[in-house]
Amino acid sequence: MRKSWGTQNMTSSKTSNTLDPFEISIGTRNSFVSNVWRLRHWMAPYRWRIALALLFAMLSATAAVLVPIVVSRVVVDGILMHNYRTDLPDYGQTALIHWLAITLGTKQIIAACIVGLLWVLLWSGFGYAFRAQLSFSALLGLSDLRRDLFAHVERLPAAFYDRVMVGQVLTRITNDIESLSELLTGVGALAGELIPLVVAVSVMLSLDAMLTAKLSPFLFFVAAVIIVFRYYSGPIYQVIRSTLSRLNEHLHENLSGIEIVQMSGREALSFKHYSAINEDNRVAETKAIMAETVYNPIIDNVSYLAIACILWLGGQDVLSHTTTLGSIVLFLQFSDMLFRPIVVLGDQANAVFRAAAACDRIFRLLDWNESLSVPPQPIPLPEDLHGRIEFRDLNFRYETGESVIQHFNLNVASGENIAIVGPTGSGKTTLTRLICRFYDVPENSLFIDGIDIMQIDPAQIRKRVGVIFQDFHLFPGTVYDNIALGKTITLEDARHAAELIQTLGFIESLPLGFDTVLEDRGQNLSQGQRQLLAFTRVIALNPEILILDEATASIDPETEAAIQAALARVTANRTSIIIAHRLQTIRRADRIVVLNHGQLVEVGNHTELMLRNGFYKTLYEAQLYKGIRQNTSNLPIKDF
Repeated sequence: MRKSWGTQNMTSSKTSNTLDPFEISIGTRNSFVSNVWRLRHWMAPYRWRIALALLFAMLSATAAVLVPIVVSRVVVDGILMHNYRTDLPDYGQTALIHWLAITLGTKQIIAACIVGLLWVLLWSGFGYAFRAQLSFSALLGLSDLRRDLFAHVERLPAAFYDRVMVGQVLTRITNDIESLSELLTGVGALAGELIPLVVAVSVMLSLDAMLTAKLSPFLFFVAAVIIVFRYYSGPIYQVIRSTLSRLNEHLHENLSGIEIVQMSGREALSFKHYSAINEDNRVAETKAIMAETVYNPIIDNVSYLAIACILWLGGQDVLSHTTTLGSIVLFLQFSDMLFRPIVVLGDQANAVFRAAAACDRIFRLLDWNESLSVPPQPIPLPEDLHGRIEFRDLNFRYETGESVIQHFNLNVASGENIAIVGPTGSGKTTLTRLICRFYDVPENSLFIDGIDIMQIDPAQIRKRVGVIFQDFHLFPGTVYDNIALGKTITLEDARHAAELIQTLGFIESLPLGFDTVLEDRGQNLSQGQRQLLAFTRVIALNPEILILDEATASIDPETEAAIQAALARVTANRTSIIIAHRLQTIRRADRIVVLNHGQLVEVGNHTELMLRNGFYKTLYEAQLYKGIRQNTSNLPIKDF
């Protein structure tokens, strides 16, 4: 299991746009056969559908074999040529047609047409039932696989997404799963063709074993062509899937930040990067097309060569009276069954081999065994959690980067209001992410109510800690849905939280109040309203520990003043940690913790720190002077 805390080196890095972490960190690829075999786990719940599909396939194959037997052995040899040989099998078709002709009082040729039509209808009907059951089974199995894959990526820790682009994960859940349906459909179609092939070969051997043996070199030749094509095209399809993943990743990043792209005039640079990846994809696709252009004609023409062989060799046997014309006609019809699976494989090669690459990428993501450490017997947090937080010589770094937190020691008392300040990159947000247990930390370095955080289930911690991030997210649904988030929060609880935070007014001013449906990412709300909704969401949970990470950055000063007054009420008797760049907003904190380069440099209240003339005073006065300069720059210029 991969760790995410400071003293552990990681094997993957998000330093290059051309490297796929799944390609360089998972290890060796699985074989095509092992990947297909592994899919049985998701297909097992629908085994009865698959068994029924196989039954339909066998019935369809039986009907498919009986159709040419009726044509060749009964019609050609028996009715037309009057050269019926009892030493060659007809599988009871002559007796069936003779009985039907007597029963209906009609000619045998008409009875043969009726029987042949019956077998054709059964062949088509059972074939349709086979394909329908197989398609339903594949659809249900892949739906379960997509669900499990989504559940897996949701469980992956934050350290994983620090390295891996979201677009890469999206490609595996969407495009690769879709390609996998082509794999199952292609393999199923091939299985449906293999069953009549086995039946046809057994009949051909019983009719003329020598002629059947003479056709075997064609099969070995085609098998060799398939192996060579698979060896050559496999790596190409891997490159195609990788470049497609990078295209989706680049598209996702640019469209999600389209305003920044357009404001900074980055369109040309983004287009250049996208075009470069697109060119890599085009080159790989061109190689695949060239390989398929050579492969497909070879596979398609083999069956015609086999027909020519049958006509040449079988025609000589007919002229020498060692076999019947019906037997040769039967061989010609069975040659289609003999080589159709190969032709199907040629037709499906592109889809199947592309899907094989997608299947491998899906399972390598599913096998990505990275998770937070969870103790076998976690210590439960007490019901009456006091919210004491203690840092003991904490050291932490992200992946292979430099240390973010160094030798950090701090005790936060129950109900204390702590503010953490410092320059950008000093480690303020990192401390809050560690308290929320998004990362593993060294044991005996972080405690909640005296319990080592590494001995607590992370899910239990997040139920008791409420965080309002600077980068918040709104989900599709109503205002109430975004407050409750699927938890046991009633509408009255949501109204009470909104009233406490003073957001009830703006919510009720919406067209449908709490039932107002939010547009994509809450675009029908202002930035400040979205931030206020994030406040309400956390307060409704009534957490014992409250963390505000630049939570008022998107709120105008008037609304922030109201929020500050509300926070004074909600933080009373509740442990709270506030991170803010605007130092004037944290003057009332019980204590202010000053960080610089991941180290604690000062602790005290506002008055104490200002009297020390230290780092905090420098930060405060720099911000104060900057604010005065910005305000005075807006004053009208006077003439002297």
